[in-house]
Amino acid sequence: RHLTDDELKVFSCIKKGEGLLSFSSEDICNRMLKSPWIKSVNIKKIFPGTLLITIKEAEPFALLEMNEHLFLIDDQGNLLEEIRDKSVPFLPVITGDPFRDKQGLKEAINLANAMNQKGLSTQREHIEIKAYKPHEITAVIDGLEVKIGEGQYEEKLDKLLKLEEDIKNMGIHVDYIDLRFSGRAFVKPVIEKVIK
Repeated sequence: RHLTDDELKVFSCIKKGEGLLSFSSEDICNRMLKSPWIKSVNIKKIFPGTLLITIKEAEPFALLEMNEHLFLIDDQGNLLEEIRDKSVPFLPVITGDPFRDKQGLKEAINLANAMNQKGLSTQREHIEIKAYKPHEITAVIDGLEVKIGEGQYEEKLDKLLKLEEDIKNMGIHVDYIDLRFSGRAFVKPVIEKVIK
């Protein structure tokens, strides 16, 4: 779905009319696996002259914003490709540098995965996950800052969804929600200044 037939032919380095005995299946596999889009390759030679190549492609999972560049990444945090145009993000955006803090990226991916399972990714306009250090993980969900921290993402997201409903019913304007503490949630309302 993400690679064209022509791109696959280039990766395989096989020329039309080349005999099946003239190349190694292992070499073809190794060449094709150099593409970040290809997760696995299965090659079958069917004599006298058919080569069957089955690939499993990586799926875009999120966008990684790093050093003012935007990359598609898979669910393991592998860079798939850079997005060069200024298209509207259609996936959760993770902000951070995986080369400085791999654990932060891993936790951000776990949080994005939990958000996908809860349906938040499809129900919300924009999700950004700030992944600098695991204990500082913060999500900005449609403009609302939520300090989440590390781990227990399903529980924290359940708590967030309940809190959002309560906040909406009370008509409170919120600066941020802090869910980092076990069994507690802190809601900091916006303090509106009256100018005379």
